Amino acid sequence: MSALAVTGSPLWYAARAGGTLALLLLTATVVLGIVAGGRGAPRRIGRFELGLLHRNVALLASAFLALHVVTAVLDPFVRLGWAVAVVPFAASYRPLWLGLGTVACDLLLAVLITTALRRRLGVRRWKAVHRLTYAAWPLAVFHAAGTGTDTRLPLQLWLYAGCVAAVAGAVGLRLAAAGPGRLAGRVTAAVTAAAVPVALTVFLADGPLQPGWAHRAATTAFLLGGGR
Repeated sequence: MSALAVTGSPLWYAARAGGTLALLLLTATVVLGIVAGGRGAPRRIGRFELGLLHRNVALLASAFLALHVVTAVLDPFVRLGWAVAVVPFAASYRPLWLGLGTVACDLLLAVLITTALRRRLGVRRWKAVHRLTYAAWPLAVFHAAGTGTDTRLPLQLWLYAGCVAAVAGAVGLRLAAAGPGRLAGRVTAAVTAAAVPVALTVFLADGPLQPGWAHRAATTAFLLGGGR
């Protein structure tokens, strides 16, 4: 076995660092979006300043996401290919978990494009697409946990726990400050916020924290294809 396979290439470390920072910044973006949109928004900070912070953090998250994608594709050990960056579940390496990351990336790309075309689309259409960020976040979390070879490290587990707790806490604050009405939406938000940490805990316990996970994750495509 080569030293590169054991230690990983500099591009692999850059891809992992970029992905981790992108996840942290995406989490911060989601938290800011949740808090800024409700009645419980901090009064000491104006909505304009909060919105500007939200936008800048989102742009920074996009920059680290681009770094993550480019370095992962250029990494000579995995050899993903550029199509994997936009076509979900097309990779031969951990296809399911890489595919979740691709879907999240595509959703965020749609948000960025529609934000650039916001004036032409109108506020209503832009907001509808902008909400895809909330769908991209849990996909990014499971992508990181399922693909990362350092998922079993305590520091990485605490990082995932912190991201999930931050979003769940933001949802809780938003619901607590919400006025009457829109019961269905509030119930859906509460159930979703509670489901993500439960699902992630079950997944980690039955997946990455179990012996032989790397082999099972690498053969997911074979199993989903019915053994063909």
